[in-house]
Amino acid sequence: MAEPLPTAYLNGEFLPVETARISPLDRGFLFGDAIYEVIPVYAGRPLLLDAHLARLGNSLRALSIVDPLQEAGWRRLVTDLIERNGSGDMGVYLQVTRGADRGRDHAFPATSIAPTIFAMASSAPAPRTDGLRAITLPDTRWGRCDIKATALLANVLSRQAATEAGAYEAILTWQGEVTEGSSSSVILIEDQKLIRRPNSEAILPGTTTDLVVALAREAGLPCREETIAVERLHKADEVWLASAMRGVSAVVNIDGKNISDGLPGSAWREVARRFEDYKYAD
Repeated sequence: MAEPLPTAYLNGEFLPVETARISPLDRGFLFGDAIYEVIPVYAGRPLLLDAHLARLGNSLRALSIVDPLQEAGWRRLVTDLIERNGSGDMGVYLQVTRGADRGRDHAFPATSIAPTIFAMASSAPAPRTDGLRAITLPDTRWGRCDIKATALLANVLSRQAATEAGAYEAILTWQGEVTEGSSSSVILIEDQKLIRRPNSEAILPGTTTDLVVALAREAGLPCREETIAVERLHKADEVWLASAMRGVSAVVNIDGKNISDGLPGSAWREVARRFEDYKYAD
């Protein structure tokens, strides 16, 4: 578990994270009427900040929440939060809710209310080099997974099921196809080619996945975008997971069956090395 760092931000004020409080009438608390973004930071520098802020803006527009800070304001907030928490390696979490209404009503407030803005930083996990276990589960999430919304109950239940099964991640499936992990994107390696699912409302566009694909291409591994039948998981040469704070990880066992020889593959080792180099490049 990533430990929170001391200083957070709430509605214009930097404060100790343990003292941050919101109204119980906040629509993010009552309805999950909110979006979020997670930005990895290495040696005090945010990774892929442009892409993460672009995705945050897309999520806000999808929920018809007016961007309360705009891009320049978000950049200042991220920079200040990093500095106030000692720079170094960390993850920055940003969340925007529609705000606190006067009561509980599913419809948007009739009069304008101020969005709630919360941000915090957490310690960065060490990259996994030992290979991960995963299970497959039906994808029970709502139909707009392209919005990075805070309503993550289906993701939570899937991840908990994986944990109880002794696995790290749940790879979600819908109508015989792989969508994504409960908190990650899924990449297959077949015949020295990366296979990723095309972006759609069924998955979250992966900023880290985009970087992994670019680094793989530099290593001579092309990428195809296509739907992935569940049966291809066990037949793949390698299976990877990509996420903001874990980077790119190798899956070595799915549903109790080894992928290839049950060890992280050579393609993953090369791309993971390039990913670690990229994180700290000047």
